[in-house]
Amino acid sequence: MTIAEWLGSNWLEVFGAITGIIYVFLEIRQSIFLWPVGLVTSAVYIIVFFTTRFYADMSLQGYYLVMSCIGWYWWVKGSGRRAQGTGRRAESGESGERRAESRERGAENKSGGPGDEETDGLQVTRLKTVTGLILTAVFILLYSGTWYILSRYTDSPVPEWDSFITSLSVVATWMLARKIFEHWYLWILVNLISVIIFSMRELYPTVILYLVYLIMSFAGLRTWRRSLSR
Repeated sequence: MTIAEWLGSNWLEVFGAITGIIYVFLEIRQSIFLWPVGLVTSAVYIIVFFTTRFYADMSLQGYYLVMSCIGWYWWVKGSGRRAQGTGRRAESGESGERRAESRERGAENKSGGPGDEETDGLQVTRLKTVTGLILTAVFILLYSGTWYILSRYTDSPVPEWDSFITSLSVVATWMLARKIFEHWYLWILVNLISVIIFSMRELYPTVILYLVYLIMSFAGLRTWRRSLSR
């Protein structure tokens, strides 16, 4: 089979891999445009995972579709709260502080540093202990239930790992929508396992995608840490 023939028969998966890489790049930059790109990527991979019998991952893409809409709203809503706060400061006569903030943003944008990111929206935060415990419980429940369903009622080739990736991704995506810094650690683990699993299934464009995801996850961890320190 030639490269042209292979691309012709796998064009949808290749397209999904490309949009997926763009999605992670926008995620690193904290760009709100990651959400519409995520909608497209998820729709493509629903088809890809259905044809390859990765049913849990297919369901996960449906969850991504919903979370893309919710995350989009949360990020915009965060921007709205900040804008209203600025208006109240102006009304109370704190114009000097507002001008100082404007000068700081202008200096950051000129330097090409973190100011390039969309910092007017929801801000990056650390994971709270209570939230972490709740998310851990959610992961355990999701993992147990998904593994049981896949092993009993489907022909999934790797129900245990399919369930693990799916459950951890559900938690990580929610954390991303809330801009919780530690979600990058979860993506590193998900991407590493995905590379191994999809290699076994010979989904090579997807393997390349998750290798890029893995590398970009470390870049995202570093970039978001800088935002957090600010």
